[in-house]
Amino acid sequence: MRLVSDPGYGEVVLSASAEELAELASAVAQGEGLLGSTLSPGSDTLTGVEVRGTSGPGVLIHRDAERHILVISGDTAGRAVLAENLRGMATADDGGHLHIDYFPGHYYLAEGSLPLVVNSPHGGMPIR
Repeated sequence: MRLVSDPGYGEVVLSASAEELAELASAVAQGEGLLGSTLSPGSDTLTGVEVRGTSGPGVLIHRDAERHILVISGDTAGRAVLAENLRGMATADDGGHLHIDYFPGHYYLAEGSLPLVVNSPHGGMPIR
């Protein structure tokens, strides 16, 4: 897994194998886990993802600047939706990416969540 913080767009880009995305989806669904990432010298790479179950409301995605880690926390219902979206990317048999962006009234993301772009393990855009 590779997590790059893009300060220009204020988002985090996650690239991972299908197995790594499935592992992240399981951690999100369970509400606990710490997954490491591959670091690249001289970049804005984060060291991993920490998942925490909280009372919510919703799911908050934020960057812990001190630990250089992406934190996903939230209630069971919101985490279940996010986990299903991650599983969908893990099991898709074509390319593309998923934008997870907060907007007012978002049905599972909490206000203040960082935008997260999840790349397909197959890269590129889907062949549809």
